[in-house]
Amino acid sequence: MREALEKIKLAAQKELDVVSDAKALEEIRVKYLGKKGEVTAILKQMGKLSAEERPIIGQLANVVRADIEQAITDKVVAIKALENQKKLVEEAIDVTLPGKKKVIGKPHPLNKVLAEVEDVFLGMGFDIVEGPEVETDYYCFEALNMPKHHPARDTQDTFYINDNVVLRTQTSSVQIRTMEKTSPPIRIISPGRVYRSDAVDATHSPLFHQIEGLVIDKGVTMADLKGTLELLMKRLYGDKCKIRFRPHHFPYTEPSAEVDIMCFNCEGEGCPMCKQEGFIELLGSGMVHPKVLSDCGIDPEVYSGFAFGIGLERITMGRFNINDMRLLYENDVRFLEQF
Repeated sequence: MREALEKIKLAAQKELDVVSDAKALEEIRVKYLGKKGEVTAILKQMGKLSAEERPIIGQLANVVRADIEQAITDKVVAIKALENQKKLVEEAIDVTLPGKKKVIGKPHPLNKVLAEVEDVFLGMGFDIVEGPEVETDYYCFEALNMPKHHPARDTQDTFYINDNVVLRTQTSSVQIRTMEKTSPPIRIISPGRVYRSDAVDATHSPLFHQIEGLVIDKGVTMADLKGTLELLMKRLYGDKCKIRFRPHHFPYTEPSAEVDIMCFNCEGEGCPMCKQEGFIELLGSGMVHPKVLSDCGIDPEVYSGFAFGIGLERITMGRFNINDMRLLYENDVRFLEQF
């Protein structure tokens, strides 16, 4: 057994001298020191020895085991050092190379202008209210004084889920829901996506964004509406901006008015962009119809209010001098990087 242990020690040392990776090193450990290893096999034969030989061979076996364990430990340290050196070479960093530029995103033009509009109205004490994009016919049309077969529905042709459920054509439905649940005074804007069955072109899209405003209180007049819209436009387009009101008709407001903004291209002089008029149509507005108020449980003899609806795309195009609405939806980075 003495000779066998010496041979095991020499064989283990030879294998350890040439091993170069952790996996092979573990295989050597198992081969010699594992439960079925060669040193363990020698120790299992100790019972065959005489009482005089047993302590001598046992002591030698322990020395051989300890030597192999120490050699394996030393080899682990050496292999880790080699691996670290290899990593340093492979992962070397050239500090003279220019750094990688991190591209930082920016708000989309629509979101940027929406944030500006919201900031203006929050400063005037308005709340921002949202509502469902999939609406019932009642909230989208009937509550706005447009019963079944009303001709005004033709200009707001929408997508019907069924006879009673539609994709909203305007965020006025949020105003109705707010008036039903909240007692005056009410000051809100309701931004959000709306849908109409329009063909896609430079100024139309079946999906676009609207910002509607509503104020209900005692003594509210058209002068309050005009002052509110003038403040908004001056904040968006500068102090030189002017607006004008033109008589119009909306079933849910009385009186009603279209609001135009002075052409930002010619500043009112007349040009092809504004068709030589000096002004560009921007939004619809008016005093809330008494029937709409009473249907929502608000006494029109006590309270009055104004409402308006403005297209976010339209004011964004004016804000940044964009001539095609489709550019806002195409996600072309070359276009978006300009903002």
